[in-house]
Amino acid sequence: MRVSVPTIPAAVLRSANAQSRSISPAHAVDRIADFLSKRNVAVITGAGVSVDSGIRAYRGKRGTYLNPNYKPIFYHELMEPTPRGVGFRQRYWLRSFLGYPPVRDAQPNPTHFALAALQHAHVTPDLITQNVDGLHHKALLDVWPETRMHQHILELHGTLHKVQCSHGHRVDRQVFQDMLGSANPQWKAYSEELERTGTRPRTNPDGDVVLPEGTRYDQFIIPECAECLADNRVNTMLKPEVIFFGESISQAVKNRSFDIVNRHDRLFVVGTTLATFSAFRLVKHAVERRKPVMLLNIGASRADDLAGVETIEVSAGAVMQDVVKRVLGSEAHINPVVSKLLVSGVVRPPPLDEEDVLPRPTGL
Repeated sequence: MRVSVPTIPAAVLRSANAQSRSISPAHAVDRIADFLSKRNVAVITGAGVSVDSGIRAYRGKRGTYLNPNYKPIFYHELMEPTPRGVGFRQRYWLRSFLGYPPVRDAQPNPTHFALAALQHAHVTPDLITQNVDGLHHKALLDVWPETRMHQHILELHGTLHKVQCSHGHRVDRQVFQDMLGSANPQWKAYSEELERTGTRPRTNPDGDVVLPEGTRYDQFIIPECAECLADNRVNTMLKPEVIFFGESISQAVKNRSFDIVNRHDRLFVVGTTLATFSAFRLVKHAVERRKPVMLLNIGASRADDLAGVETIEVSAGAVMQDVVKRVLGSEAHINPVVSKLLVSGVVRPPPLDEEDVLPRPTGL
């Protein structure tokens, strides 16, 4: 099976990198606020939105991968029912065991809260996110009940916070994290040491980290699915509820994503290169239906070659709070929920260094 990692076409990268499209934050606020003031806007977000929360994006300003060593595991590899598949799962779950805590503990940044304020004020009723970190939900946790968040936030590529076995049994990710730690006490001790010393692994948006050459993945134990075990079935084929490369999103999620675009008058896209087709086709669909589309992103994107997309090249974190204040006017100060959202958020971007390998664990 031939499956490739989504990329931006080379011709688009050359064209985008040859021109300067950045504008001042003040000018960006004017243009974005004017776009959103028409209301009934759908939103699509990507990994760039979570960078200020400490989670690295996949790609940089030039549209290429920030991590030159990035080698994802594909869906068919992870779920292969063979000894080879066991090896892929051991590699994935060991790296994820170490990479999940930084994603689990990440907090929403001002852009998450600004977008939450726009949703709460009915300017952007529905949001589609490619991110699997759950930070859009965290931003609204004290404002909306879970049922409302589920209705108005669509996780296009799933979530890291749930795990599912090959027979459909589900378990909370932290419960499975504890199971992994109990089954692998040496790695648990290593993980606790990383947290104690404040050593932050270079974590990709999917919770994956890079380990040193020679790491013994074959010694990592994957716990059995507890519900399968209750049915007298041994099953260690588990994966997070994330759409892996080579895996298709469900028909229900696809239909819902198109329905969101269809029900709104315009589309606002934030922090994404749109390299994955599942998001790009929504933008293309909106353009084909003659809906106004605006992209707020730094660097090249797949939409650069798409007529009908207005691109603003500036950091979302530099403008979105001011955009909300401009769009909502006095409501931004009078509405206690909105005013609280607009002063909330952490700004903890990941370091800019290129080092991506954790310190070698002793004896592992």
